[in-house]
Amino acid sequence: MKKALLATLCGGILLTSQAILAKNIVIGAPMLSFSDKWQTYLQDAIRDYDAQHDDVEFKLSDSNSDPARLLNDVETFIDQKVDALLVVPTDPNIVKVIAKKANKAKIPLIVLNRKPNDEDMQSITSYVGSNEVEAGRIQADFIVNQLNGKPTEVAILLGILGLDSTTKRTKGNKEVFAKHSNVKILGEQEGKWDRAKGLEIAENLLTAHKNLNVIVSNNDEMAIGAVLASRKLGIKDEDITIIGVDATPDALEYLGKGLDATVYQSATGQGSTAAELAHLAAQGKPVPAVKWVPFELVIPDKKEEYQAKYKK
Repeated sequence: MKKALLATLCGGILLTSQAILAKNIVIGAPMLSFSDKWQTYLQDAIRDYDAQHDDVEFKLSDSNSDPARLLNDVETFIDQKVDALLVVPTDPNIVKVIAKKANKAKIPLIVLNRKPNDEDMQSITSYVGSNEVEAGRIQADFIVNQLNGKPTEVAILLGILGLDSTTKRTKGNKEVFAKHSNVKILGEQEGKWDRAKGLEIAENLLTAHKNLNVIVSNNDEMAIGAVLASRKLGIKDEDITIIGVDATPDALEYLGKGLDATVYQSATGQGSTAAELAHLAAQGKPVPAVKWVPFELVIPDKKEEYQAKYKK
């Protein structure tokens, strides 16, 4: 009877210990926004990684694109003595402040999706994202190949000015276009990643410039806005070429129906990779300073293939 009681007690202690140890690593994850569609796919990938690993818990918070709120979330997680931080910054400049706080607390810092300024890269543990210049090059190469030497005027819809993604994607566009004398950049305007803003800008440009026949957008939402503007003005799909970046589910619906191509930025790939690196760093294991997740050109023929990625 005593042996049975002892076994029961030992078993209970073992189960209790296992429960305590089940989530012995905690990672604070201040996110950019829970309402931004593309960012939600990235967050889902982090949650999926959490669900697949019994020893780690990711605590996600929503800064709602507010730098002050993001910093407050970082400070809260540091006070809670998390084992690592996984942060999507509101802008590159805020990383310097976050890194200073994380380093003082001796907490590994993984920055995700929005690249810090070059001078701040040495202050973080690792950066996970996609090479934004390459996205712009892929867009421009597609346009050049479509034109096949035909003279054209191009407008570029910009994301939020100052962000690495805006600057680098546009840089990639211009690098390629500069090599082709048949391509004239008519102008570039800030659309702030917004569909309605993209529609407004595209409508004004298309109305003022009758020879404008290519719109290159830093993201899909503004590109969809350009598609809607062209429809509003009665421009036929074959008379204008529009390309975006992200290959969001919404954009894929427009692919081949006004949107000629997009460039897939894998939110799932970035989120899961960053979660893995944060998990490793929290355990004191080595991680790369930079981990790139490749961009991919998506044309109408690949529509179903990429739609399937969101159904997994």
